[in-house]
Amino acid sequence: MGIKRILIYIASTAILSGCAQSTAMLGPAITLASTGNVSQAGIAFFTNKVVEKETGMNTVSFVSSKIEQNGSKTRIRREFKELVETNFEKTRQKLISQDQSNIFN
Repeated sequence: MGIKRILIYIASTAILSGCAQSTAMLGPAITLASTGNVSQAGIAFFTNKVVEKETGMNTVSFVSSKIEQNGSKTRIRREFKELVETNFEKTRQKLISQDQSNIFN
């Protein structure tokens, strides 16, 4: 009973002191606890670490920034399409009016 208590104190001290990165381990720990699938939890942990190492952001922030970028690209495409359609209609109206003026001459 004494060794268990000592190990619990050491583990809780390490976790509560900030020595362990709880944000990177929280998702995989929940996955492991809920599904019991060690390989899935390990893959999630290492994926989070790789994304954090490559981008400097955690996985949620990285995905959020990509979604925002895609939203702005969609808005730019929509605005460009509207601009082209407007210019097309103006040009069409000018050509029609020029054609009608040539018919009457």
